Amino acid sequence: MKNNHVTSLKINLKSVDFNLNYFKSKLQKNTKLLIVVKAFGYGSDAIAITKHLQNKVAYFAVAYAQEGIALRAAGIKTPILVLHPQVENLELLVTHQLEPSLYSHRILDAFIALAKSKSFIDYPIHIKFNTGLNRLGFLGNQLSEITTKLKSNTTVKVNSIFSHLAASEDKNETEFSLEQISIFKKIVDDFENQIGFKPTLHMCNTSGILNYPQAHFNMVRLGIGLYGFANEKEKTADLKNVISLHSYISQIHTINKGGSIGYNRGCIANKSMKTATIPIGHADGISRKLGNRNGFVHINNQKAFIVGNVCMDMIMVDVTDINCSEGDKIVVFDNQETVETLAKNSGTISYELLTAISQRVKR
Repeated sequence: MKNNHVTSLKINLKSVDFNLNYFKSKLQKNTKLLIVVKAFGYGSDAIAITKHLQNKVAYFAVAYAQEGIALRAAGIKTPILVLHPQVENLELLVTHQLEPSLYSHRILDAFIALAKSKSFIDYPIHIKFNTGLNRLGFLGNQLSEITTKLKSNTTVKVNSIFSHLAASEDKNETEFSLEQISIFKKIVDDFENQIGFKPTLHMCNTSGILNYPQAHFNMVRLGIGLYGFANEKEKTADLKNVISLHSYISQIHTINKGGSIGYNRGCIANKSMKTATIPIGHADGISRKLGNRNGFVHINNQKAFIVGNVCMDMIMVDVTDINCSEGDKIVVFDNQETVETLAKNSGTISYELLTAISQRVKR
């Protein structure tokens, strides 16, 4: 079914290229780039992003198998790492030539059993180690058990071992991050000694790329940075905005003093005012916390605050002092500063605001 929602999210691929090259400039010549496109490409369009970048990077990564399957269905041939595969989806994963991150003995054993049943030879896998994030991953003291299992069969081959920095953006946690890097280096040395070859190594996310060049190893994982955010205001300013959200004015109302606006009479006019209704609401990703003047849009380059409660499909904004008409274009956000402000005003971070943009919004 054709998406005819007048609200649209635009993706600037020239800005994607700019940001990609910015992060490439931080790397050694032989350090590869893995681009994270989970959650629909951080709320953008994973298929559009991967089609644009598939000949420019070494790997893509998704969170779940279904995300990788969608990319394969779109014709993406680049290797795809599934960061959080489930035992129940391993059959689907191999059907679509996706590569699993194996993070526990349960899923490692299940994948080896599957690989043996299909008589695979050297199916690419990735082993994740927990160095302090305490989310997913083997511990270093489990290494011997892992390598024993891996050396005893030829059905799988470790393409990479990796870990994840817990606080790479936080300068107050530098000591913790350096300890994580040290733990990972020890795991790497032991792994290579026990297994007899050197796999690809990766540990850095966007902030890790910028703050811990000693941990670039031979691959890094670029996520939010590709889309224009670097977790630090100064470094975000070096990047270009990729994602912008636009809509139109559906109707304009004049509200008399004492009149109310929206559900539960969320706003009572203390004087005569004019409002514009816009077809975007909490089902599209506009947090209800942005109601009652916590959020805003721009109309004809002027800030128009949301009044009353955010509805499922609509918001109303105060246009009392703005010269505008029904059908005029509006901008929810088109720069990083606005995204960060809206995220802060809704008590969250840019990641959540971007990934919350509903798939019913036209890309």
